[in-house]
Amino acid sequence: MYLLIPAAGSGRRMGSSRNKLLLTLLDQPLIAWTLLAADASESIDWIGIILQPQDRADLQTIVSNLSLSKPVHFIQGGATRQDSVYNGLQSLPPMAKHVLIHDGARCLATPNLFDRCAEAILHCQGLIAAVPVKDTIKVVDQKTHLITSTPDRSQLWAAQTPQGFEVERLQQCHAEGRRQGWEVTDDAALFEQCQLPVQIVEGEETNLKVTTPVDLAIAEFILRQRLAEQSRQPLDKKFYERLPLADS
Repeated sequence: MYLLIPAAGSGRRMGSSRNKLLLTLLDQPLIAWTLLAADASESIDWIGIILQPQDRADLQTIVSNLSLSKPVHFIQGGATRQDSVYNGLQSLPPMAKHVLIHDGARCLATPNLFDRCAEAILHCQGLIAAVPVKDTIKVVDQKTHLITSTPDRSQLWAAQTPQGFEVERLQQCHAEGRRQGWEVTDDAALFEQCQLPVQIVEGEETNLKVTTPVDLAIAEFILRQRLAEQSRQPLDKKFYERLPLADS
C-alpha cells in the first residue's frame, strides 16, 4: 500500500514560527510518531512525505535518525493542502492502484488503523476513517450567531485520516477540482463533489489532530498512557522500542 503524508503546513495555530510537525512530543518530533506507526503497519510499503523546501533538511534528518524499514520519498508541496496532495498523487509510481492519505499532525494513529484502512480500500472506491460525533451539534448563523438547526447526531461522524482511494479516480477528481476551482479541506470532499461513493471505516478516539497547544498536551498524555501499558504488557515492539524516551 502507498501512503502520502501531507506535511507542508505551518505552526500558526500552534503559536509557532515553524512547521508544527517539527515540534517535539515526548522528545521526538510529531512527524516521527506518524512515521513509526506507518513503518509498523503490515500493509504500507511506500511512504511519501509532502513538504515545503524549508523543511526538507529537518525532515530528512528525522527520517534518517528513525532508521525506518520502508522507503521514504520527499515530495514538493503546494500552496494549500489540496495542491500538496495533487503533487503527491503525481509522484506515485505508475503501478500504484490504491493510496492512503494521512495528515502528519494525526500522530497518534496506530498501525492497526492503517492496516484496516489498507484492507478496506481494496473493496471500495473511497473511504475515510471517522468516529461518531458525541456532542450535540448546532448550526449557527455566522452573522447573528443564532442557532438555525440541530442536526440528528446519530447521522454525524467526525472525519479523520487515513483516507483511502483508488489512485486513478482520485487523480481525476483532483483534476476536475482544479478545472472547476473547487476548494476543499479533504480528499473525500472531492470524491463527493464528483458524485463518487465514500464509505466510513471506524476510526480511533485517540486519533486527534494536533493543531493547538492543548492538543499537544492531550497527545502527550495519550502517548504516556500507551507507553505505561506497554511496560506492563508489550503491545507493538516495532512501534516503540527504537525511541529513547526520557521519563516515560
